[in-house]
Amino acid sequence: MIHQLAAVDKRAKISKNVIVEPFTTIAGDVEIGEGTWIGPNVTIMEGARIGKDCKIFPGTVISAIPQDLKFDGEDTQTIIGDNTTLRECVTINRGTKALGYTKVGSHCLIMATSHVAHDCIIGDNVIIANGCGIAGHVEIGDFTVMGGLSAVQQFGKIGKHTMISGGSLIRKDIPPYVKVARDPISYAGINSVGLRRRGFSNEKIFEIQKIYRAIFQMKMNVSQALAYIEKEMLPTAERDEILQFIQNSPRGIVKGYGTGKDRE
Repeated sequence: MIHQLAAVDKRAKISKNVIVEPFTTIAGDVEIGEGTWIGPNVTIMEGARIGKDCKIFPGTVISAIPQDLKFDGEDTQTIIGDNTTLRECVTINRGTKALGYTKVGSHCLIMATSHVAHDCIIGDNVIIANGCGIAGHVEIGDFTVMGGLSAVQQFGKIGKHTMISGGSLIRKDIPPYVKVARDPISYAGINSVGLRRRGFSNEKIFEIQKIYRAIFQMKMNVSQALAYIEKEMLPTAERDEILQFIQNSPRGIVKGYGTGKDRE
């Protein structure tokens, strides 16, 4: 299943039913799970760990060394989960000694020309549209959908089940279950459509709306809103997840319902 015009190091651990198309290069310290398809002109470098039933399209480069001047040749990895698709010319750099790996979860879709930098952690079922740039040490939660040509500043954190509009510049953290849009980027309601598609009940969606209404619409600062939520709302997994995310956000979260202004 390995084309004769592919260059595959004999030390690479390639499972059954893996297809490697011509002009692809695979280094020695690489592991690839069963049923994965690797298209032509793909480069898979040292430290790659690729799961089962993935699809990797032409021009993609996995596990190149970090674009980080502090990198000193340490042994690190790039981990790709099962059933993940990487479209044309995606680049995913391996980690540094800060974390030791870059990780993309299972059932993800990373569209053409997007870049995932060193030491990022991307959850399961994440969709990253064309041309996104994700800087180092970024964390993206499960079921996030990121619109095309968006960029995330280094050390940014994005919660689960978020929807990010195309062309967004993300300098602040984005808490779970919300939509963000506009320029400058700001809260645009909760991701109710996405939550319904993933089986959240109307009661649970209303609970999340109530939490964010306190944070963004009741004319309290963030500290006051969190204290109000802890006192007035019953503890649930979603409530506690939102509170913990915001409390653990050193750079702060996006603003609420800003209209922004056009760039000159």
